[in-house]
Amino acid sequence: MRLDGKTALVTGGAAGFGAEIARTFAREGAKVVILDLDGAAAEATAKDIGEAARAVTGDVTRAEDIARAVEAARSHGGKIDIVVNNAGWTHRNKPLLDVTEDEFDRVYAINVKALFHMTNAVVPVMREQGGGVMINIGSTAGIRPRPGLTWYNSTKGAVNLLSRSMAVELAPDKIRVNCVAPVMGATGLLESFMGLPDTPENRARFIATVPLGRLAEPRDVASACLYLASDEAEFLTGVVLEVDGGRTI
Repeated sequence: MRLDGKTALVTGGAAGFGAEIARTFAREGAKVVILDLDGAAAEATAKDIGEAARAVTGDVTRAEDIARAVEAARSHGGKIDIVVNNAGWTHRNKPLLDVTEDEFDRVYAINVKALFHMTNAVVPVMREQGGGVMINIGSTAGIRPRPGLTWYNSTKGAVNLLSRSMAVELAPDKIRVNCVAPVMGATGLLESFMGLPDTPENRARFIATVPLGRLAEPRDVASACLYLASDEAEFLTGVVLEVDGGRTI
């Protein structure tokens, strides 16, 4: 198994991409802690995974909740080898002047500031251990931005660049930092991304812009994270891996 003996923390792991990342990591031998604002859903996902998984209810915008989840992972597995910063949010697709200040603050708090809190909580632990892996879930929106999601796009541009900058700074500590940048997927945020009702016609219109002809599936993102988390990727850091069916070409 590719993650045998490792311990991982996955934020936003109750559903969507995060739940599949947690399931995949556990299947490959890791002990997994799921951090999610929806505690009941996190508990249900952990129960579905089995003994390898634990759930923590928490808000990634709160430093104390992040610290508690890091300690839960250390308690569960005796260490923390992998962190996947998957939790994310978007304002609805609309003109940039229609986005409220509260929406702007929230999208930056969840998509960007949460990485600040996680870095401060987990990097000292990984330094003490002698290394670790951090994977940040960015987006093709930070590479090939389109109108209607301007402020969201900017948060994912920050995540993409933060991952590369962190990789350089943390390399001497043997901490690898990489980023997975998916195209839009069939998750709970799909309708907000499109700004339109999720009808077959509207979905088909977007899919027509993806050369491989479909949306991202949770398994696509989980498989990319599995590779980057594994020892097979031990010489990869600072990578922004586009899981996009060719969308950003």
